[in-house]
Amino acid sequence: MARRFIKRLMPDHQKVRESKAIRLFGSLLHDANLWHLNRRSASGAFAVGLFCAFIPVPFQMLLAAASAIPFRVNLPLSVGLVWVSNPITMPPMFYLCYLVGNALLAEPPQPFAFEASWEWLMHSISTIGPAFLLGCFVLGTLSSFIGYIGIRLLWRQSVVKAWRRRNP
Repeated sequence: MARRFIKRLMPDHQKVRESKAIRLFGSLLHDANLWHLNRRSASGAFAVGLFCAFIPVPFQMLLAAASAIPFRVNLPLSVGLVWVSNPITMPPMFYLCYLVGNALLAEPPQPFAFEASWEWLMHSISTIGPAFLLGCFVLGTLSSFIGYIGIRLLWRQSVVKAWRRRNP
């Protein structure tokens, strides 16, 4: 059950391999563990993908792929999971990160008014940046841990259920 569900979510292996950004990893993509789907690779991919989804940079998919290779977890799943933070979910996710960072640093929320200028960006990095980055790290780590444990439990539950159906 868990394996079929995850396979439906995964992007096509060939499309991932042919991606221009992923192709830069070259022969590292030939490791079979990056494409195999089992409990270890799926739970690790959830951890990598969910952590990378909370990193506030425009190349999250590349970071997820670069992290999946040394951890030897399912690459398509980890790359696909960074889309948890998409243009629709990113503003509330990152605002929550900022609030969590403020709470952890015991700082009051700063007034926020967006401006498309270099001065505004530099000022924001110095005022709201530390709380925002701390919140991103904490929520990324927490979601990564919850995703890892959740997939391990879901996978185990589906295996136990299959065994019980086989041996009544």
